[in-house]
Amino acid sequence: MSQFALFGQRRFAPFFWTQALAAFNDNAFRNALLVLVAFQLGLDDRAASIYTNFAPALFILPFFLFSASAGQLAERFEKTRIIRWVKLFEIAAMAVAAAGFITHHVTLLLLVLFMMGLHSTVFGPIKYAILPQALKPVELVGGNGLVEMGTQLAILLGMIAGTTSMGEAGPWLAAVITIGVAVVGYLACRAIPPAPATAPELKINWNPFGETARVLRITRADRAVWNAVLGISWFWFFGTVLIAQLPIYTRETLGGDNTVYTLVLTLFSIGSGLGALACEKLSGRRVEIGLVPLGAFGLTVFGVDLYFARHGLAPVRGLNWLGFLHAPGSWRVVLDLTLIGAFAGLYVVPLFAFVQARAPREKLSRIIAGNNIMNAVLIVAAAGFGLGLGALGLDAVQIFLAAALLNVLVATYIFTLVPEFILRFVTWVLTNTLYRVRADGLQHIPEEGPALLVCNHVSYVDPLLLMANLRRPTRFVMYYRIFNVPLLRFLFRTARAIPIAGQKEDPAVLQQAWDAIDAALADGELVCIFPEGALTRDGVIAPFRPGLERILARRPVPVLPMALRGLWGSMWSRRDSALHRARLPRRFRARVELVVDAPLPPARVTAASLEARVRELRGEMA
Repeated sequence: MSQFALFGQRRFAPFFWTQALAAFNDNAFRNALLVLVAFQLGLDDRAASIYTNFAPALFILPFFLFSASAGQLAERFEKTRIIRWVKLFEIAAMAVAAAGFITHHVTLLLLVLFMMGLHSTVFGPIKYAILPQALKPVELVGGNGLVEMGTQLAILLGMIAGTTSMGEAGPWLAAVITIGVAVVGYLACRAIPPAPATAPELKINWNPFGETARVLRITRADRAVWNAVLGISWFWFFGTVLIAQLPIYTRETLGGDNTVYTLVLTLFSIGSGLGALACEKLSGRRVEIGLVPLGAFGLTVFGVDLYFARHGLAPVRGLNWLGFLHAPGSWRVVLDLTLIGAFAGLYVVPLFAFVQARAPREKLSRIIAGNNIMNAVLIVAAAGFGLGLGALGLDAVQIFLAAALLNVLVATYIFTLVPEFILRFVTWVLTNTLYRVRADGLQHIPEEGPALLVCNHVSYVDPLLLMANLRRPTRFVMYYRIFNVPLLRFLFRTARAIPIAGQKEDPAVLQQAWDAIDAALADGELVCIFPEGALTRDGVIAPFRPGLERILARRPVPVLPMALRGLWGSMWSRRDSALHRARLPRRFRARVELVVDAPLPPARVTAASLEARVRELRGEMA
């Protein structure tokens, strides 16, 4: 089922429109306020600058003060009830905004700006924590992609509506639009199905400072989740730097007017939406963090190219969007801006899905709140970064270049701390380059808790194929000599594979393997073994060795039979291994299937019965 089919599902569609309308209204109000202050109040440049620079700080202040409390509320109470109260609060805020627009009461409008920051602060933890409750695991990436796409387009349309509504009709039109959208958003939220509290016994701590510290500790408890949060916050830093410089970049470097600025925003938003939507297809409907390094790479490449595409002062000023598109070299700028947006979508959507899938359900809202706090910190840092480089004399395109190069350092730091990101990227690239894989039965993989995965062994890259398709990190039991192969050594050590040897080869390594397997299962991890003990030499499944019975006798856990189909005769199988042939192997980009069966209770499992079941799963397709 395509991700777009979610628009026909009540468990998704009302929430999608609720959050999209909220993003629209937020940006419509803020841009209407900026137009009023900058162009219609007759303020001098210094006074207008104070207002326009103070406004973002006022909007972001609630994220520092109330994110921790918002995370607790989203855990403690049923989420749709909170959403309805938040939307009623938005209607009230827009009514106050209408009075401010009509009377040109800037102080009143700044109060509304703070209220809308509070609105976003409370809605944020619910926005991302409700998706895992409403969607199936295979829908999580697609759902996040749709939400990101909808948010980006709503932000763009809201900015355009807020700017144009303050024209001849002025305050009255802005008031009607913002109140009307708030009312429609409330009606949409009434259709969201109930989302039960995930921690109904949670005791609310109303101390914002103490609870902020506790939320950040919860967020940091899982290193992979924490670094995903840092990655999301870095995305906000990068995006804030980019968006903040776009008006000056449009005027000084591109020589364009406000229509070119609208075009630039449109390109970035459309690119982000397309990248977000592409995540489901590229990930195979899995939470695939291997896309994150690809997104980071694209942000740097096209951020750097944006500098070389056009820098320095524009020779001609005041171009409209058509004039800009006809100017030499403009299509390279168009491509760069669109692809920066696309790779931003590829970068951030898997990170959100990863946090949602990996974080404990009863703590997810608080972790999202911790993420929002870190986002706020990085947004403030981005503002200081842009202002600081501007004070040093750098122009907008040079600031783009600095952010793109800094992205290399930050991404490298994050991926070094959590090699799982790079590991997933490498396995995703390798397996999608060499094979076309179809996976069936992945829903049988338990979301948490230990299990022993058992699979036939056909090729040298079987573990990589499994790594790229299993939703949870898995410890593979591998022949110890494979750790001497340079590339494979990096991959399997990074994946914390367990080396094993035969009793006659190295009894000490064998005993260490039994202990490591037992410890991994005791810690609630997945462990995958290949009971044949070696690659098949003729495409036929060899008898399973009794070692798996020893594992289960020591640690009884559910057993999941799996089978790889279609690998025999493909690249890296013994029949046509690239290790032994200089020519291009047969069946390059072979169609391969992974079949996962329902878990079996350990008391019913023997080596012989499991071998028979894996043979059935594989069928005739060797």
